[in-house]
Amino acid sequence: MNLSKINSMSEEVNTQAKRVAAPPSYIEEGKTMAIIAYITIFGLIIAFIINNDKKNSFSAYHIRQSLGLGITGVALGIVNVIPIVGGLVSLLGSIFLIVLWVIALMGAFDGKEKPVPILGDKYQEWLKSI
Repeated sequence: MNLSKINSMSEEVNTQAKRVAAPPSYIEEGKTMAIIAYITIFGLIIAFIINNDKKNSFSAYHIRQSLGLGITGVALGIVNVIPIVGGLVSLLGSIFLIVLWVIALMGAFDGKEKPVPILGDKYQEWLKSI
């Protein structure tokens, strides 16, 4: 095995360990903010502001997921400007984005830090400062 594979595997194990580490009381405290983060851009902003005071890792996780989904939505809107192909890509991407949003929202309801498929881990990596 080369060094990059070992580092990648180690990083994945550390990420999974962090997801398991949150105690149930911490999840219950952050669940409301996590759910609010997925309800419109105003909900995301409110959850972000309130979580800055409380510093709940569960709600911060879902705030990053919601923000990532929002940024992806904006990117799809920009792609929509491209004639013909952009509209098709944007339409299919938007449908997929709605499915991801439902998956993420259900994860918040269930009290789980489960990343959305395909981009969820990247959202956590790219937005880790939030």
